[in-house]
Amino acid sequence: MREPVNRTILLFDIERFSRRDDVVQAVLRRTFHKIVDQTLEAAGVEATQQYREDRGDGLIVLLSGDVAKTVLLRSLLTTTPELLHEHNLLASESAQMRLRIVLAAGEVAHDPHAGTTGGLVGHDLNQACRLLDADVLRSALAERRDEHCVLAVSAPVYEGVVRHGHRGVRPELFRRADVTVKDGVLPAWVHRGAAQGGASGGEGEAARDSATTASDAASVASATTATDAASVGSATDAASSEKASAPGGAPGPAEGPAPAAAPQERPAGAVFHFHGAPVIHGSLVGGDQHGVSGGQVTGDVVLGGTRAEDGGADGSPS
Repeated sequence: MREPVNRTILLFDIERFSRRDDVVQAVLRRTFHKIVDQTLEAAGVEATQQYREDRGDGLIVLLSGDVAKTVLLRSLLTTTPELLHEHNLLASESAQMRLRIVLAAGEVAHDPHAGTTGGLVGHDLNQACRLLDADVLRSALAERRDEHCVLAVSAPVYEGVVRHGHRGVRPELFRRADVTVKDGVLPAWVHRGAAQGGASGGEGEAARDSATTASDAASVASATTATDAASVGSATDAASSEKASAPGGAPGPAEGPAPAAAPQERPAGAVFHFHGAPVIHGSLVGGDQHGVSGGQVTGDVVLGGTRAEDGGADGSPS
């Protein structure tokens, strides 16, 4: 047996796999391996950094220590559900696929034998497999009918990575679940799911923003109302004070309506006063003429015609 080495342990299991017929199982397995491939690729895991062991309805993946668990967690929380959603959106009811996933860490040794495959040995790996098969994880997936997978992490992964709140890994979305196993109680932390993440994330923040905006608007409205009320109250108090200060307590004179503004005089144009016998359309205005600007016109004023003089009917001299 080789010396044990610290590994990141990643386990997958397909829900209700044994209830499908052989043809559906083969289709599910092909899709399942593609999803695992793309999940690890999104986390930047190279082929030389992983060891896989096929379990029929699941998979054991051991990753070398230089693979960042934070990056792997982000991929499991985002890429894996998205890929499952794409598959289930087009698949028939009998080919729907949902996964239980466990992320753990610990010492694992490889003890291969000729003519056989596998041969992984390690207490930490055994405990991770018990988490994957635990009723608490099965129940969590069964209750989330609108989700495609459920993720649990072991105590070392939670204490070393999750609880520190690295980017994309929110510890408040993990709840502790104690799993009873044959040799005691095994602590685990189960992710609450995408619905909880959305409510606490984008939708929750939008709701808080809307509530804050509404609160601010209400505060402004209240402040405006209070200011208006204070202004009215001050004016009323001032009026009361004036009445109280009047001699003998008599009320002051009532204020009448404000005087109307005097109409503006239109500027005067060239206005004339005609004295005598003005004739318009008949061509003659007789007498002296006085303008409002102080000027004076002496003699007859002829408008649009001729002046008859000495019996000339047409106004021409005889």
